[in-house]
Amino acid sequence: MKKLLLTLAIVGAFAGVQAQETKAVSSPVQVDKNAPDFKFEVEEYNFGSIKQGEKVTYDFSFTNAGKEPLIISAANGSCGCTVPSFPKEPIGKNGKGVIHVEFNSTGKMGMQDKTVTLTSNSKSGAKVLHLKGNVEAPPATPAADSPTPAIK
Repeated sequence: MKKLLLTLAIVGAFAGVQAQETKAVSSPVQVDKNAPDFKFEVEEYNFGSIKQGEKVTYDFSFTNAGKEPLIISAANGSCGCTVPSFPKEPIGKNGKGVIHVEFNSTGKMGMQDKTVTLTSNSKSGAKVLHLKGNVEAPPATPAADSPTPAIK
C-alpha cells in the first residue's frame, strides 16, 4: 500500500510540473527606426597617469544619429569624484552635443575606471561612458614632528 501511494505521489508531482511548464512566446520588439540615438566619437577616455589630487576633464562629443530629437534627462557619475554636465535642450537630427566630465583624484590611488551613465530617450537605452587611468600617490613629505638635524 505504501509503495502504491509513493508511486502515485511521484506521478502526481511529475504531472504537476509538466502542467506548469509553459512555452515561451517570442514576440519581436518593435524598434522605432526614427528614434534618436547616440553616436559618440569616443566612449572611453584614458587619462594616463596623474598625481593624487589632480583633476581631469574630458568632453565626450556625440551626434544624434536618429531622426527624432534626443533628450538627455540625467547624467550620473559613479561616485562624487566624477561630475558630468550635459545639454539640457533637445538635440535635433544630426545635431551635436558634449558631455563634459570632471574627475577629482583627491583620496584616490591606483587604477581608476569611473563611469558616467546617461539616461535618455535613445533607442540604445542607457549609455555608459568611461574615464580610466592611474592615480599615483603623492610624493612623501617629511613628517612635521621628526627631529631636525643639529647644526654644528
